[in-house]
Amino acid sequence: MTRELTVPTAADADEPLLNSSKGSWQEEGEIGAEEIAGSGTSLSQPIGDEEELNPHRWIILSAMMLAVFMQVLDTSSVVPALPMMQGNLGASPDEINWVGTGYILSTVIVLPMTAWLSRRFGRRQYLLGSILLFTAASILCGLSNSLSMLVLWRIVEGAGGAGIIAIGQATIVEVFPKKQVALTQAIFTVGVMAAPTLGPSFGGWMVDNYSWHYIFLTKFPLGLLAAYLVGKYLHDSPHKNVSDVVDWAGIISLALGLGCMQYALEEGQRYDWFNDPVILKVTILSVVSLLFFIYWQLNPKNSAPIVDLRVLRDRGLAVGVFLNLLVGFALYSAAFLFPVFVQGVLGFTPTESGLALMPGGILTGVAVIISGQLIQRGMQPRNLVLFGIPIACLSMWMMGHLTPLSSFNDAQFGLLVRGFGLGFVSTPITIASFATLRGKQIASGAALLNLVRQLGGSFGIAILGSYVVSQTDVHRADLVTHLSIGNTDFQQRIAIQAADLGSKGMSVVDSHLASLALISHEVQRQASTMAYNDAYMLVGLALAMVFPAVFLFKKRDVA
Repeated sequence: MTRELTVPTAADADEPLLNSSKGSWQEEGEIGAEEIAGSGTSLSQPIGDEEELNPHRWIILSAMMLAVFMQVLDTSSVVPALPMMQGNLGASPDEINWVGTGYILSTVIVLPMTAWLSRRFGRRQYLLGSILLFTAASILCGLSNSLSMLVLWRIVEGAGGAGIIAIGQATIVEVFPKKQVALTQAIFTVGVMAAPTLGPSFGGWMVDNYSWHYIFLTKFPLGLLAAYLVGKYLHDSPHKNVSDVVDWAGIISLALGLGCMQYALEEGQRYDWFNDPVILKVTILSVVSLLFFIYWQLNPKNSAPIVDLRVLRDRGLAVGVFLNLLVGFALYSAAFLFPVFVQGVLGFTPTESGLALMPGGILTGVAVIISGQLIQRGMQPRNLVLFGIPIACLSMWMMGHLTPLSSFNDAQFGLLVRGFGLGFVSTPITIASFATLRGKQIASGAALLNLVRQLGGSFGIAILGSYVVSQTDVHRADLVTHLSIGNTDFQQRIAIQAADLGSKGMSVVDSHLASLALISHEVQRQASTMAYNDAYMLVGLALAMVFPAVFLFKKRDVA
């Protein structure tokens, strides 16, 4: 990339430029996206265009990473603790699932409103309030002694955590100069990717050695430090709402639509989807509410829409939203499949499944940093995505060929390949999506990108959860057809096992029944393995579908 860039003067630009007299964005930091486009340079690294360069921007980045690490760690570390929570709180399996469902429901409802809330209350105040709310709710979760209190504070926690990633990501785009945004987005992504890798191991270790309460209580020092750094060093964005009008119709329809959709996705499999009248009614309400929401947000009579859907007119963001939906499907669903498969079929402990995930997460962080450096040096973001997707597809093919005899190293190797491939996908998509956004569009774009990734994950988990169950039944039925009286291998296996059990003191009848039970268990194990293999191949297919859409990103000229 060239070391110097001539910036148009204020007289030549559509809007006045900040600090334009020095004529070099390397020294001055931030200029508008339109001015960069006019100069013929790459838009791969977006920036804010109306904000003075913050001298404490690296401290702000550290605070954002700390806050997002805390938020994502909380989400992933709770899963291994659910069985202990269920026992301690005297909850049923359906009831304890609300510890996760309540959190996700509030997150998806608040996420699309984060840009409006940031403009309404000010970026600094809203981000600071989100961190403090999340931290306080985490402490109260740790102090809860009943299921109802735990679910209540998890809902509050989700509302606070929703703004941390979206506004944190938008803040980094706005406060850093153009030449540093690719690298800083990569560093920020490392924090996002590291927490899900460490979360299961952290949660399992806490449960094994202490108590599930400490999973929440340990967030206190992290939240306090992040809040202090944000309060001291971050200043408000110049993009604030000038109107006091509140779009209550938009808020209510959005909350109903996304809340009902998330509930249906979370509970659908448990209650047999649309055969359950509640799931059916909730789904209909979700569709009607979201259709009204879209209509109302685009209606000219709505003077202050809660979500700026018009920002999707930007081609880069629209493509990024679509890709993030599919990437969320692949990322979250694959992470959901692995611990269930290795613990249920391969016999891994929760700690072992967490340790198996860790090296892949580290490799993802390395790939993310490399991709950020390459983009900063002028490489097209879409080229990196085109490089990473085939690698991620290969990893799904590898995971789709595991057997009940696969070892720890076999399972871990596929995760390593997956982690390396996804490291070249997530950050470049974000950079390309933000490329031509400016001003208040950045926060709106960040909110939509994070929302669709979350929804993609919810769709993926719901779809693959049902898919594994149905495919297990299909494969079991197919395998059972080979277990007939005329199958000599089958009869010989029964006889050998029955004789072995009889030698240990079991009666002839009991040893024969026990032998049949062992074979039934093995058939179920094989059928489950084949079903999980099918699911991984389906995830690979979803990633392959992303490939052609990447070419919709505009190729930027690099000076």
